[in-house]
Amino acid sequence: MRKLPLVIALSALLLGSATAADKKDKASPEDTKPESVLLHPQSAESEGSVSVEGKRIAYKAMAGTIVLHGKNEKENEPTVSMFYVAYFKKGEDASKRPVTFIYNGGPGSASVWLHMGAFGPRRVVTKDDTHTPAAPYQLINNDYSLLDASDLVFIDAPGTGFGRLIANDPDASKREDQMKDRRKDIYSVDGDGHAFAQFVTQFLTRYGRWNSPKYLFGESYGTTRSAVLANDLENENSVDLNGVILLSQILNFDTSIDGPDQNPGVDLPYELALPTFAATAYYHHKLPQQPAELEPFLQEVEQFALGDYAQAMMAGSRLDDTRKQAIAEKLHQYTGLPVAYLLKANLRVSGGMFEHELLGDADDTTGRLDSRFSGPSLDPLSKESEYDPQSSSISSAYIAAFNDYVRKDLKFGQDQTYRDFATDQTEWGFKHNGHDGAVNVMPDLATAMKTNPNLKILLNGGYYDLATPFYAADYEMHHMPVPSALMNNISYAWYPSGHMVYANEPSLKLLHDNVARFIEQTDNVKR
Repeated sequence: MRKLPLVIALSALLLGSATAADKKDKASPEDTKPESVLLHPQSAESEGSVSVEGKRIAYKAMAGTIVLHGKNEKENEPTVSMFYVAYFKKGEDASKRPVTFIYNGGPGSASVWLHMGAFGPRRVVTKDDTHTPAAPYQLINNDYSLLDASDLVFIDAPGTGFGRLIANDPDASKREDQMKDRRKDIYSVDGDGHAFAQFVTQFLTRYGRWNSPKYLFGESYGTTRSAVLANDLENENSVDLNGVILLSQILNFDTSIDGPDQNPGVDLPYELALPTFAATAYYHHKLPQQPAELEPFLQEVEQFALGDYAQAMMAGSRLDDTRKQAIAEKLHQYTGLPVAYLLKANLRVSGGMFEHELLGDADDTTGRLDSRFSGPSLDPLSKESEYDPQSSSISSAYIAAFNDYVRKDLKFGQDQTYRDFATDQTEWGFKHNGHDGAVNVMPDLATAMKTNPNLKILLNGGYYDLATPFYAADYEMHHMPVPSALMNNISYAWYPSGHMVYANEPSLKLLHDNVARFIEQTDNVKR
């Protein structure tokens, strides 16, 4: 649901059918019992091949778990078992072969979305902008798997996939308290980053990949994680990365268009979401005058957003009625929303309001993760959208396809339950580096770039993403606190798709080609 406290709304930057806030289940018995399946690493090996843009690649797949441990005096105490699937191209020199660590966001999401939709060797087929019919679903060769450019490690966040938090105190009465401590430590900005850093270093050791070119690929909250993780790896573990690839970025949560009305006086989210509103209205043919092309139109909207619109918002109650009317009429031209509605909203429309209102004449709601999608409004009289038609349209296909694939092809998890989200995550610790308030990890990524000035960044985003609007990501990057010379290390790519850019097949091809080229240009391998 949309109507959540701000910190919960922000934590709902996920890819799937439910948020962490929707899944406040109590820990199941399997979480509190120190079973051997959790205490010891598990693995299953299989083989396969994939044809990527006409080129056949044979690979070895490893599905398994890595067990993390506590720090200092608790370094022998297991804390969490993390599930992963790794693909290694056969016949390659591991010291020269790039390896990319891939994960989704949530926070508290498994990597099933990127695995089954973007870069794994098999891809589930879904409809481009409408509801995918129920099973049976089609799983096909992924012509755009990233295995042609890099070995791949899909990492499921703690508490997701077949991984679980571990409580191993021999006293059963103390295990629940121990589990509460685990949740508090790991389900947080800093704890999550440290867990992923420990996973990466253990993986490098287990598979002898310390000398391989190394990349991070995070989506949504996974981009937040990537900033923290890159800094942790660089400056706590002495692991220099070749590149960080960001998809549907949010580094500064003060830019979020979810719940900005709960943060009055900060109008930046409205300004940065405006180009996405415009793109959505363009896609659904709701603009008073339909532009011939999208991108030149968006450039015009961007100039207005940080120009006349930003100045009007800055004026607050000092904005006179004539000027306010003019801004509302211009917003109508760019969003398709009625002038009267814009005036009543005081020129400030949140993501949920826009999703509910744009197609309100038909009692439809647009998607949040991908605003090309639409579906019947749950409550036509509601102020904001109450569900995400995009998530409802494709989630079942991803979950069903992976549950079949992991057991039949990867030979793992036969008698276990796969979790797409961490059901024991009742809240997320947003305190970062001792600071409360909205999370901002731009300094983390900036520190990683400064301490490793060769680090390259590739930012990708979709025009129709209302969860993490593309212009907000662009704004963040252009305000990164690094020397101007390091700004040249950042490259950008935008796509006519949504949050899950790869859900649109032409965009998936472009995403693959851009990322593969980025890896080839930054892996430092002499050819």
